[in-house]
Amino acid sequence: MAACGVALALIDLAVQRLPDVLTLPACGGALALLTAAALAGEPGSLGRAAAAAAVLTAVFLLMACAGAMGLGDVKLAPAIGALLGWNSWTVLFRGAAAGFIVGAVSEVARMAAGRARRSHVSFGPYMAIGALAVSVTS
Repeated sequence: MAACGVALALIDLAVQRLPDVLTLPACGGALALLTAAALAGEPGSLGRAAAAAAVLTAVFLLMACAGAMGLGDVKLAPAIGALLGWNSWTVLFRGAAAGFIVGAVSEVARMAAGRARRSHVSFGPYMAIGALAVSVTS
């Protein structure tokens, strides 16, 4: 997720899009790697990871329908949800919340500096940063 997250963050910042060519394989790759981890006996829950992917995607889809988020963010949500949910529901909640917190702090700082975009916030980088920060500390 770290390598893919960096690429997605740079693309999202540059063109305000998260391309399907990266988001969709990230989802499949996350679930494939977590399946392999489960088969290898690693601690975590594949069922919870799948459920977490579905829950986070549903929440982000509702936000996209309300106009608060783009569909690229929705397509990235299953990968992030699965990776966070593998550990626990608490990690999922903290990782998702961390993305919103990092995004809010960053955008407030950008507004204070007069550099904020008025119509759109590239949320993909914040999703990746929040998920990675919580994953590393959990």
